[in-house]
Amino acid sequence: MSVKEEMQKRRTFAIISHPDAGKTTLTEKFLLYGNLIRNAGTVKAKKSGKFATSDWMEIEKKRGISVTSSVMNFEYEGYQVNILDTPGHEDFSEDTYRTLTAVDSVIMIIDGTKGIEAQTLKLFKVCKMRGIPIFTFINKLDREGKDPFDLLKEIEDELGIQTYPMNWPVGMGKRFQGIFDRQRDQFIRFSGNEQEIPIPKEELDNYPELVENETFQAAYEEMELLEEAGEQLDMEAVQQGELTPVFFGSALAPFGVETFFESFISMAPQPFPRKASGELIPPDKEEFSGFIFKIQANMNKAHRDRVAFVRVCSGKFERGMNVTLDRTGKTIKIAQTQQFVASSRETAEIAYPGDIIGIYDPNVYRIGDTLVEGKNTFHYEELPQFPPELFKKVTAKNVMKAKQFKKGIEQLVQEGAIQLFRGVRNEEYVIGAVGQLQYDVFEYRMKNEYNVDIVLESIGERMPRWLKEEQVDQKLFDERSMLVKDREDNYLALFKNEFSLRWFKDKNPDIELIDLFEVNQYSQ
Repeated sequence: MSVKEEMQKRRTFAIISHPDAGKTTLTEKFLLYGNLIRNAGTVKAKKSGKFATSDWMEIEKKRGISVTSSVMNFEYEGYQVNILDTPGHEDFSEDTYRTLTAVDSVIMIIDGTKGIEAQTLKLFKVCKMRGIPIFTFINKLDREGKDPFDLLKEIEDELGIQTYPMNWPVGMGKRFQGIFDRQRDQFIRFSGNEQEIPIPKEELDNYPELVENETFQAAYEEMELLEEAGEQLDMEAVQQGELTPVFFGSALAPFGVETFFESFISMAPQPFPRKASGELIPPDKEEFSGFIFKIQANMNKAHRDRVAFVRVCSGKFERGMNVTLDRTGKTIKIAQTQQFVASSRETAEIAYPGDIIGIYDPNVYRIGDTLVEGKNTFHYEELPQFPPELFKKVTAKNVMKAKQFKKGIEQLVQEGAIQLFRGVRNEEYVIGAVGQLQYDVFEYRMKNEYNVDIVLESIGERMPRWLKEEQVDQKLFDERSMLVKDREDNYLALFKNEFSLRWFKDKNPDIELIDLFEVNQYSQ
């Protein structure tokens, strides 16, 4: 098959949601449909010893949360599906942001009992900035929740995106009876035992216990209103991220999930051209190219391995091929390659645009690197760096373990798990994170993977502002405006609060202070 034909079969997407909205449960249902697992274990059933298939790190199993982005590949009805299951916890939003650069579409899960939540809004904004097509699954219809019309209005008002309901629920909670499937003009009855019973619309009169039910009648009238509104599904608006198809269902029941997945796979976009060095690189370009969006150390603790996750953007990848690393210009032979189903791995011989492969990292790759077949290199648009909000000084409890301490920090920083800064005056290590859970995982991994106990000393929330080297005068900075360097040797000041930032600006009006968050928003 040609690259173009293979590319058209690829569906590469991420699943985003607020914690506990049902992301892991939905992902496991997809894996069931792909015949990758026989039973969907639930995160909540810890006593059974079953854990989410997509949660491979020990701390994830203990806490029942996802804190890393995992990748799952499988075939489904002639399509090659690549799911990137992102961390749901808000403290790991930076890992999620990077993952969103590697996908062609997104499934957004909304808890029907709670509606739009803070993390959903945060992640949606990143999708919107990047123009990623968004498909919405409103979950937990088997519980009492918000009115469906209110949920649609909430999505439109708070997220600023138009909605098109692909199906319509009949009741909720104990009154939940099923959904009207608008695409296929049928009613799918909820039986309560994982069976979905499709009834063509013209045959509904044969079920008086349904059509005479008040809840059913009310929902039927609501659906008629939707039909009378006459709005058509505008796929062009969907592809541009301006309209989201909305599906109602329950991942846990499960109900409406398989219909949703089939519809999503048929509607979701194939790989599209991507910007690199100022031009668009088409996915069917003959030469292979791709970029590294994630690095993970110690996925297999016994082998102390490092895996770089590559999004294939163009051409055909073949194991053993030579590629050029754009940052250094060096040629590298890619011999050790893998594809993933969470913690399970197998050798990847061939990959096409849209595929995600893992390559062995002998400590030479960085997040954001571009790999290109041949010598005519280019660079895919850099992944955004997000400024941390919390900062802590870190030291090894045992000074005799300085070597392991340094190695652990270097590797976890290269993964993007944390951000590392060095004090300008005293060379002390300062690590930055978006939230406390990142520190918990950092401490856990230093202990379990590098056998180093660490001491973390909080310096609180800080407001980081980057500086131009020629404007740096060390005498201007103190504890309220701590001067450090990032891993690229760029200077920045960590301001204690808004007052100290304003005071510094007033005293030093000629010094430019760069807010990285504003730069990211502007550059998008």
